Amino acid sequence: MSYFLNYEELFPNYTIHENHTPYVVDPKTLSCETEPLPATPALTLCLILIAIFLLAIPGNLLVGWVIGTSRQALTPSDVYLFHLTIADGLMALTIPFWAIALLKGWIFGDFLCKFLNLAFDANFYTSILFLACISIDRYLVIVYTSENVGTRQRKSSRLLCAAVWAFSWALALPALFNDAFKRASDSERMLCHETFDIGSATSWRNVTHGFRHIFGFLLPLFVMIYCYSVTIAKVLHSRCFRKHRAMKVIIAVVVVFLLCWMPYHTTMFVDILMRTDLISFDCALRMSVNRALVITNSLALFHSCINPVLYAFVGEKFRKKMMPFFQQKNRQERVSRTSRSTSQTSEGNGALL
Repeated sequence: MSYFLNYEELFPNYTIHENHTPYVVDPKTLSCETEPLPATPALTLCLILIAIFLLAIPGNLLVGWVIGTSRQALTPSDVYLFHLTIADGLMALTIPFWAIALLKGWIFGDFLCKFLNLAFDANFYTSILFLACISIDRYLVIVYTSENVGTRQRKSSRLLCAAVWAFSWALALPALFNDAFKRASDSERMLCHETFDIGSATSWRNVTHGFRHIFGFLLPLFVMIYCYSVTIAKVLHSRCFRKHRAMKVIIAVVVVFLLCWMPYHTTMFVDILMRTDLISFDCALRMSVNRALVITNSLALFHSCINPVLYAFVGEKFRKKMMPFFQQKNRQERVSRTSRSTSQTSEGNGALL
């Protein structure tokens, strides 16, 4: 998760001289040097990130609390959703750092540069893979309605959760290549970005971005589309009204996933094509892609705060689980108001006497 882009291998147009000057940069590419966002867009994006943070933290805490305190036996989907809220919440905790970096540059040092990128990338993979796990569980429950399937799923769900967390953190290890450094053209503003110093930086970057495409978007999207397509077909042939209502959540989950992440992955795919010279270099396009990566990456974080809304306001089952919590809270408020009213009445009568 880097809001400042490193262009060290972006400009291959150089010539080698016979004197002691090894590289001469093509003047046509000088205007494409790394620049932070202008003040107004940076401030706007910063406010959006803070809004996402303020929505994501309480929303995911509420969903996690409702699931964690449930007295009923948790289904595999409940377990996956609980871990999803943890991943989304942890990812949201890194947002204030990126928001400040947009305005001030990276001021948190090299360790946090590595650690926060590692935590963000790991929870990015975890969140999306658990969405795929939920789709697989819904597919097995609705398409294969055998009780034995449900029993096996409950036994294996926690093991699968551990595997998802381990796999996600393994996929995020390239984030350790992130470093805090200063640009040569700016002696004050620090950057936090990947600086591959083993082999070709472009090759490393394309490989890591390829993993992000495959395991962070294409594979989970394929799993969700396949599982939910078969599930919807099964539901449409059944006469169970409750299952028909469950389709609202399924459709909403897929649509929101596409709306949040498709722009970012499309932009990143264009970036890979430019770095591999499949799209000819153009300064204006290069700068537009860089800005688009920052903006779409930020807007994709809306996914971390929309998931609780989907399950709280679209999912009937979750609303039923939340109902006892609000009923108990309302009873406590009524008792508190009655107590205050009685106290005030007693004080008033005493004053009159």
